[in-house]
Amino acid sequence: MDKATLRSEIRRLKRTFPREQLDTWSQAITRALLNDGCIGAARRVLLYHPLPDEVDTTALIARLQATHDIILPVVVGDDLVLRQHDGRLVEGAFGILEPTGPLLDDPSGIDLAIIPGMAFDTAGNRLGRGKGYYDRLLPRLDCTKVGICFPFQLRDAVPHEAHDIPMDAVATIIGSTAAIIEAHRH
Repeated sequence: MDKATLRSEIRRLKRTFPREQLDTWSQAITRALLNDGCIGAARRVLLYHPLPDEVDTTALIARLQATHDIILPVVVGDDLVLRQHDGRLVEGAFGILEPTGPLLDDPSGIDLAIIPGMAFDTAGNRLGRGKGYYDRLLPRLDCTKVGICFPFQLRDAVPHEAHDIPMDAVATIIGSTAAIIEAHRH
């Protein structure tokens, strides 16, 4: 399946699930991430404030805010810049809530990045929304990268290019249980 077809399929599937189901999955994925050692070991965590059709990370952000430095992306033109989350959010591009904290020019201090996507596979390959925002950010990140998705977004194979940066793991629902799947690269 090519990228455009897979994106259309995922968008169609997202509309078939009631908000309550997406919320239940989001809560389970959040619990799995909180129970996983990767977050406990991290000091500075890159998260994202979700679009309505993405895994909801607002509870995760709120929970970690007291114990971790939370970094959130902000859309500026064709790129994502990183800002510290200081507790204040304003509506930015695409209606996404964005932090007003200081800019983070050097992402080398980020220990863990939780990355959204349209689809992932068990090798850690990621398909984004098609604008390339994360494609331009990911090469700058030298940390553990965890993709996050609903169960229908985890596929056997995702189309990818040689320059795409794979995830180290994917947090999702397998069967009825939230899990963090280590990437199996071939």
